[in-house]
Amino acid sequence: MSNISKHLTYNQIIFSNTALKYNIPNIPSNSNLEYIKDLAENIYEPIYNKYDGKVYITSCYRSPELNSKLGGVKSSQHQALRGAALDLVSTNPKVQNIEIFNWVLDNLEFDQLIAEKMDNEDNPKWLHISYNKNSNRNQLIYT
Repeated sequence: MSNISKHLTYNQIIFSNTALKYNIPNIPSNSNLEYIKDLAENIYEPIYNKYDGKVYITSCYRSPELNSKLGGVKSSQHQALRGAALDLVSTNPKVQNIEIFNWVLDNLEFDQLIAEKMDNEDNPKWLHISYNKNSNRNQLIYT
């Protein structure tokens, strides 16, 4: 499988330096992929289009073993158990992550939108965004 959506590839969703380093399999099931496809269409593609592709996914799918190794919670949506999640950053030096955060807040339906590791200028190091087509909570979290 090469593409999950128009601009998101299978390799992007499974890539993990930690998985490579520790030889951890990071292969989603077919049901995981269905959640990830919904995430791609409803979250990633609109962001990608708005910001001309200048966003980078730092984490998407995580197998249970990988999620554990990374210190993720057992109910992590990166495991696509009840939805799916991605972490992303802006790759455009003129667009801060907080701008993307605010655009998502104003324009998309989501389950969780987390501004991770806020700096002294109120800009997160990365964004965590999850989507669950069956029950999005529109929950905002700042860490």
